[in-house]
Amino acid sequence: MEKFQTLTSTCVPLPIENVDTDQIIPARFLKATTREGFGANLFADWRYDKSGQPISNFVLNNPIYSGQALIAGKNFGSGSSREHAAWALAGYGFKVVVSSFFADIFKGNALNNGVLPVVVSDVFLLELFAAIQVDPTTTITVNLELQTISNNASGVVETFEINPYKKECLLHGLDDIDYLLSKKDAIEAWEKAH
Repeated sequence: MEKFQTLTSTCVPLPIENVDTDQIIPARFLKATTREGFGANLFADWRYDKSGQPISNFVLNNPIYSGQALIAGKNFGSGSSREHAAWALAGYGFKVVVSSFFADIFKGNALNNGVLPVVVSDVFLLELFAAIQVDPTTTITVNLELQTISNNASGVVETFEINPYKKECLLHGLDDIDYLLSKKDAIEAWEKAH
């Protein structure tokens, strides 16, 4: 997994509430067992019409929006527990998803796949959507070590919570197995002592 420390990026705004994992990655794409190729089908039913042509007014098809940060409406990632939703976001190139609420299972899946879910206040989220609407080149800065997110257009900064173990894994680019392997010497020493 790639290390995550600080990210400054433009944002892709998706001000829709209650986005579930079937909207993030429709069930018909879940046949694959590896992570490759899911980014192309992120939000497929919103992104493409029935003939497979891009829907011009969907945000991912709008060339004025880009970046590694998805700014999402409240209650993002609800519904089924499919890990493929995190695969699709990561495969598309998102490193951060910002919302005022995430479903717990989605949050865990995102963290396990190198995508940082950042929970902000409703006020901060609305201000960020407004700033991006005024200027699509608006950036945010997410500092994982300090657990802060900055709206660089306004200078407003908020802190966010993250599980300390998951924070350490992201900072060092470790998945759960890598983390255990990094503790191998300490584990073996404990085993010998006990």
